[in-house]
Amino acid sequence: MADLFDADPPPADAPESGAEAAPLADRLRPARLDEVVGQEHLTGPEGAIGRMVAAGKLSSLILWGPPGTGKTSIARLLADAVGLRFVALSAVFSGVADLKKIFADAKTAARAGQRTLLFVDEIHRFNRAQQDGFLPFVEDGTVTLVGATTENPSFELNAALLSRSQVLILHRLDSRALDTLLERAEAVMERPLPLTPPAREALVASADGDGRFLLNQVETLFDVELEAPLDPAGLAAFLQRRVPVYDKDREGHYNLISALHKTIRGSDPQAALYYLARMLVAGEEPLYVLRRLTRAAVEDIGLADPNALVQCLAAKDCYDFLGSPEGELAIAQACLYLATAPKSNAAYMAQKAAWRSAKETGSLMPPAHILNAPTKLMRDAGYGQGYSYDHDSDGAFSGQDYWPSEMSAQDFYRPTDRGFEKRVRERLEWWAERRKSLATDAPPGS
Repeated sequence: MADLFDADPPPADAPESGAEAAPLADRLRPARLDEVVGQEHLTGPEGAIGRMVAAGKLSSLILWGPPGTGKTSIARLLADAVGLRFVALSAVFSGVADLKKIFADAKTAARAGQRTLLFVDEIHRFNRAQQDGFLPFVEDGTVTLVGATTENPSFELNAALLSRSQVLILHRLDSRALDTLLERAEAVMERPLPLTPPAREALVASADGDGRFLLNQVETLFDVELEAPLDPAGLAAFLQRRVPVYDKDREGHYNLISALHKTIRGSDPQAALYYLARMLVAGEEPLYVLRRLTRAAVEDIGLADPNALVQCLAAKDCYDFLGSPEGELAIAQACLYLATAPKSNAAYMAQKAAWRSAKETGSLMPPAHILNAPTKLMRDAGYGQGYSYDHDSDGAFSGQDYWPSEMSAQDFYRPTDRGFEKRVRERLEWWAERRKSLATDAPPGS
């Protein structure tokens, strides 16, 4: 079925009866960028897209985000907003011949004064050679490229293509954005969804941030006549899909994942296992839960127990191998391991501090003695001079200064005295004493 995010618009001259018969998602398609839900950080006045539209100048873009978050709609509306001809293709169904025809047509249109926005869905499906084929046409302005991908562009797209594009990250739709879609659907249909309030929340939670999935479910609900509104159990039976079970407090998806994370952080394995069960029994996507467990492993445990991360990744592999329900035991094991592990957020705090420092001092050059010197010019400029190869030093430790000359050494990572980090702390203290001793023994002026 056509949907709000990925379908092409109906012909402008389509008869009115056809518009009325169009799928619900077609009728809800946003007509302006400010009608796209959930991506205000990009489409708002201060967002990257909002600024481009205000300036009337559009650069090539890569839209990176989960399915059903509006990538296709944004690309189409961008073309309208800046007056570009819109051409779309899918990397799944297209090849070199299709690209050659599109580029030829774009050149013809350019001679007539009409620039082209080329939208490529699933752009990561093109191989490296095909991706390179875009470069000359992007560079000479034949097309403004807008690619959409659900995969990490750093790993799936050529560096040359990335260097000529701005990567914009789309967020999964939160409950407020999904509620907005429900309200728009009810306004178009001129009647409320046949759901109790808890079932409505269950429907939103079951979408897991995917607007396209939500609207498909909504259309199914509007296509039937029901004697009474469905409760969560009735909704699950009707849609033949498990949906989150909401207790009397109507505790939803985000409350449960927050409870799971905080009980792990609080070292309560019994409560953590309970909230894990609540989510999985209610139909939460197991891989989503595993992502959150992995986040807890690096944020709240870190080097206090490095095996916490290993347990999470092993649980993911086990679940991929066994599937449900057998693989859910591996998720439970990882959850228990995290909850019983020693806790430390030292690595998390160190990362935040280092990122903050990098933003403030990001243009500072490293000291010349630790720079590679592959050319004579670089050697003549002092690159690599004075570098001490640590393995040739006593104890494999030279104690050299590795910080830019314009800033002092920073102390980002401060390990705790819990778990394995206690040993890490001892190592850092030993190195600090060695560095101090070597600096004291160094001859004057060295």
